[in-house]
Amino acid sequence: MTRDSSVTRASSLPAPALVLAAVVSVQFGGALAATLVPKIGAPGSVTLRLLFATLVLGAFARPRLRGHSTRAWRTVVAFGLALGLMNLAFYASLERLPIGVAVTIEFLGPLTLATVLSRRARDLVAVAAAGVGVLLISEALTVPLAELNWTGLALAAAAGACWAAYIVLSGRTGAEFDQLDGLAIAMAVALVVVLTFGLPTVPLWTASIIATGFGIAMLSSVIPYSLELLALRRLSARVFGVLLSLEPAAAALAGFLVLDQRLTTQQLAGMVLVVLASALVMGAGQRKGAAAAASAG
Repeated sequence: MTRDSSVTRASSLPAPALVLAAVVSVQFGGALAATLVPKIGAPGSVTLRLLFATLVLGAFARPRLRGHSTRAWRTVVAFGLALGLMNLAFYASLERLPIGVAVTIEFLGPLTLATVLSRRARDLVAVAAAGVGVLLISEALTVPLAELNWTGLALAAAAGACWAAYIVLSGRTGAEFDQLDGLAIAMAVALVVVLTFGLPTVPLWTASIIATGFGIAMLSSVIPYSLELLALRRLSARVFGVLLSLEPAAAALAGFLVLDQRLTTQQLAGMVLVVLASALVMGAGQRKGAAAAASAG
């Protein structure tokens, strides 16, 4: 199957379906990453992940480097910086914070973006419901404040800010570059950003660690970022930001199905809030898209 045919088939799917597939992929990648960070640290894990992601995307996309405007290059470089710093900051926060707290703090980035981009009261209610749902799912409210690591909190907040920038810049990159060219170039930029931090861990890269890193690269970078970039060509950043609130819910459900981790009533309530909020915003986006299509026809 050729590059163009693969991308065309993925592009024919509904944009919300692409985002949901990306969410599932990220959760499996996160499970692998949780086993790698304790062995080679956050910088090494991110470097290994981005190294394979850059190689795979570069070989698959074969990005065209000529014929792009200065504005396009500024956009893709900024996208790569946001991508690299987002991963580095979040993985570093996982070394200092419970994952539920880190995910909740990071999600404040896209949640804030969705709020800023909102234009209707119903959207604000949906965003607020998603925020409460994320808090309930992660159980961050049950962690004593005195036990939190403030460096970890700052890193998670930085990851959230980079995540919001990633959402905006991913859409702009998709508009400036054909197919997955922009993503492949941005991934290379992100690798350069983290390379200095990760190189000292290279002596620790055993065959097993390298294999795990490849799996993380595919599940946490290549597949979800590709699907998200394609989705953002047809989905607003506001809708996309709230749809991503399904990630904590997917993680909680995966824990129950795969790891036999029982969901509390609080977590179930949070899942309901997140799903309802996402459905509300997704429905609004689909109606808007349908109306635009009808007027164009």
